[in-house]
Amino acid sequence: MSTYVKELLSKELAEKFADVKDFVVVDTKGMSGNENNEMRGALREKGIRLTVVRNAMMTRAMESLGRGQASQLFQTGPCTVAYGGDSVVDVAKEMVDWTKKVKTLSLKGAFVDGMVLDVAGAEALAKMPNRAELQGTIVMLAASPGRRVAGCILSPGGIIAGCIKGLIEKLEKSAA
Repeated sequence: MSTYVKELLSKELAEKFADVKDFVVVDTKGMSGNENNEMRGALREKGIRLTVVRNAMMTRAMESLGRGQASQLFQTGPCTVAYGGDSVVDVAKEMVDWTKKVKTLSLKGAFVDGMVLDVAGAEALAKMPNRAELQGTIVMLAASPGRRVAGCILSPGGIIAGCIKGLIEKLEKSAA
């Protein structure tokens, strides 16, 4: 491949990944065509895209985007970049799930917030709560003090009502 063609392909990759800040890198070597199509279809439904890249060209593209440290992920073997979805956590969770289903698929690492994560870091990323789960936790924590205050306000009234009910039942028994 000529140098001119390599530069064109590197520029195309740079344009494609200009808006992609976080991604997971996997090795799809040894996957059958059926497994690959099944995985791509399932991931596409969740908004996750896969791009098979040539290491040297992806390295050039990352360096031109000012993300040279990401080139550590593209040193050896075939690389496929998984990106998109709601967050990189969702992408990592899906890719870890697929590595369990397809034994020939393996994680190589991830690039998150300008940091390169190794395989263990990418697996740990998959165990983190995603954006929706974090938002739910925040809402629960924000509502918790209000719920406690309401419980404290209503609790004495319930106790008094219970005492009055007990007195009424006691007086009804003694009157009968």
